[in-house]
Amino acid sequence: MTEHRPYVPAAGRDALLPYYDVFTRLLGAARVHGALIDQAELAAGQRVLEIGCGTGNLTIRAKRTHPSVELVGSDPDPLALARAERKARGLDGIRFERGYGQDLPYADDSFDRVLSALMFHHLDRDTKIATATEVLRVLRPGGRLHLVDFAGHAHGAHGFLTRRMVKSGNLAGNHDDGIAKVLSAAGFDCDKTLTRQHPVLGAITYYRAVRPVGC
Repeated sequence: MTEHRPYVPAAGRDALLPYYDVFTRLLGAARVHGALIDQAELAAGQRVLEIGCGTGNLTIRAKRTHPSVELVGSDPDPLALARAERKARGLDGIRFERGYGQDLPYADDSFDRVLSALMFHHLDRDTKIATATEVLRVLRPGGRLHLVDFAGHAHGAHGFLTRRMVKSGNLAGNHDDGIAKVLSAAGFDCDKTLTRQHPVLGAITYYRAVRPVGC
């Protein structure tokens, strides 16, 4: 793994990390995470990876609601991972490791599920494609990626945060069917499962992407 590869810190800036969990809680991240976990249909004995886990909120929630599932949280931000490890103390079958989505440090066919929550929009198009390809590789045949991110239409109604990100260019490639096209191009059978309108976040869409059994 390339140690000095650029990445976006979990809170945007390292100095803001102590406020990250409070901020995301106020934005309703727990509801977003809960819906994603429900969609993933986790079952006993599965191995589950979250890419871009940040401070571990989704990974830890999945572990607490499904104690018999093995959870791995991966993120390039060492400060966020350290916070995630502290929050997960006392939980068995969960670990956090440094890694980049486009270069996952795991063997082929390692996981039954991969989760991703509000991370994909940070990636440029080439990195999105590389990440989708890597996720396909580490999933077992028939395994599934469950992803939620900002979506909607390029000129549609957006929440405050989405409008800010549109101006910065961070949402390029997410609008309309952008995410589904990237996942399908990587080899997934992909479909949208749900779109919700959040007053601050704007439109967020959930995706289910299956690695074909013959792939």
